[in-house]
Amino acid sequence: DSTGEILTIAREENAVLLEIGAPPSTMRYIVEKGSIAVEGISLTVAKVGEKSFWVSLIPHTYAHTNLQYKRKGSLVNLETDMIAKYIEKFLLLNREMQPQSKLTFSYLKELGF
Repeated sequence: DSTGEILTIAREENAVLLEIGAPPSTMRYIVEKGSIAVEGISLTVAKVGEKSFWVSLIPHTYAHTNLQYKRKGSLVNLETDMIAKYIEKFLLLNREMQPQSKLTFSYLKELGF
């Protein structure tokens, strides 16, 4: 979908945290606890900021993927979760077909989605 830049690499007790900056067109699909593929590796989003997100890597994942060779400033390929794209497409089609529908972006946000 896009590329992101590794902004921070931090080691914790039993994990490596990566903070990755991403463009707004990608950030719109990233949610905490959602899925994201970084360099083709499917990961869970640990935290979301305004212009970046964090993933937490267990030692096995870090040691057995190309992420171990990435450094601060490295570019990485990003693929966002398909579910968000399906929901967006459905809402846009629904809005065109049924303008009176109560299913809107603001309504879903109000419900915590």
